[in-house]
Amino acid sequence: MLTTFNLVAISMWCWLLPLLPHTISKKASFAPIASVPSPGLFDVEDVLEIKLSGNIRALFNNRASDAGYYPLLLTYKETNRDVSIPLKAKTRGNFRRDRDNCLYPPILLNFQKASNKKTLFQEQDKLKLVMPCQGDQYVIKEYLVYKLYNLITPKSYRTRLAKVSFYDSVKKKEVGNFFSFLIEEDGQMAKRNETHILEKKMIRGESTETETFLKMAVFQYMIGNTDWSVPYLHNIRILAFDSSTIPSVVPYDFDHAGIVDAPYALPPEQLGLRSTQDRRFRGYCITDMKTFDQVVAVFNRLRKDIYNVYTSCPLIDSRYVAATTKFLDGFYDTINDPKKSKAAFSYPCQKGMQVVIKGLDN
Repeated sequence: MLTTFNLVAISMWCWLLPLLPHTISKKASFAPIASVPSPGLFDVEDVLEIKLSGNIRALFNNRASDAGYYPLLLTYKETNRDVSIPLKAKTRGNFRRDRDNCLYPPILLNFQKASNKKTLFQEQDKLKLVMPCQGDQYVIKEYLVYKLYNLITPKSYRTRLAKVSFYDSVKKKEVGNFFSFLIEEDGQMAKRNETHILEKKMIRGESTETETFLKMAVFQYMIGNTDWSVPYLHNIRILAFDSSTIPSVVPYDFDHAGIVDAPYALPPEQLGLRSTQDRRFRGYCITDMKTFDQVVAVFNRLRKDIYNVYTSCPLIDSRYVAATTKFLDGFYDTINDPKKSKAAFSYPCQKGMQVVIKGLDN
């Protein structure tokens, strides 16, 4: 079990990763949207220790699609004092909610703004808590993928790693103590980027902002993730300033990525891949390879920072660091070789390769 000293060390060596400044392009007609006051929750990188108390077993066991809320008490330390916040929580998600797939279901924490004022969670409404599916080492690995994408673009979700203790007030005992992470709310991520969330489905990738889409699609290729779809809003959010502006894409949920290497993750059979370690570019057809030049330049410029996310983190073992370094080496070898990059990125142009993956059309 990690001590307070260990957590401080992790904060110093693993989570203070330099994020390069980015410029958000705007049209002249854009009017500024007032920014949300920073709640502080995602402004620091140290591991947050929290305790959730309540009828935990009932919460974990209710995995129905219409699962109800359960009252909980969230407690954390702030300047040597305990801060307690009443809230309600329920299970959420699709694949990871299923008991056959995951030991613990993802949780939605629903705050009452009147009760969390002047706390670390001020301005928070509904937060997703990503739970261990088959071991909390995979939670850490997925968390690191979010940190990777933060390097690529501000149009990304901020996250906060947490060590969570679950105390069942009915059984009067602790029923879990493991790593999880919190994900920035949709609305706050959108406002931070001076946009709004669009819920409209069937937006084709070609209809979204090219640069942001290609950053996302190449990133998904880099991490070995095919579990996403823009038209069906599968693990994708759409941002736009208003209904008349070109929308942009934001990905989330990376547990099926090859770089995470979760034991339950398998590529869709329609793609003909052996494992998630095999990459497949799932963007749209682009015949002019020069279109990728600017995006490839971004990944090359950030190469050292991308590797550093793994090499500087003591929460993952050396074997995983070595395997991930090799996995990333393969990506960089491809994007910097004209023949290999053309073969990879022109895949959607091949006849019959724009497949609809079963399940994403539901």
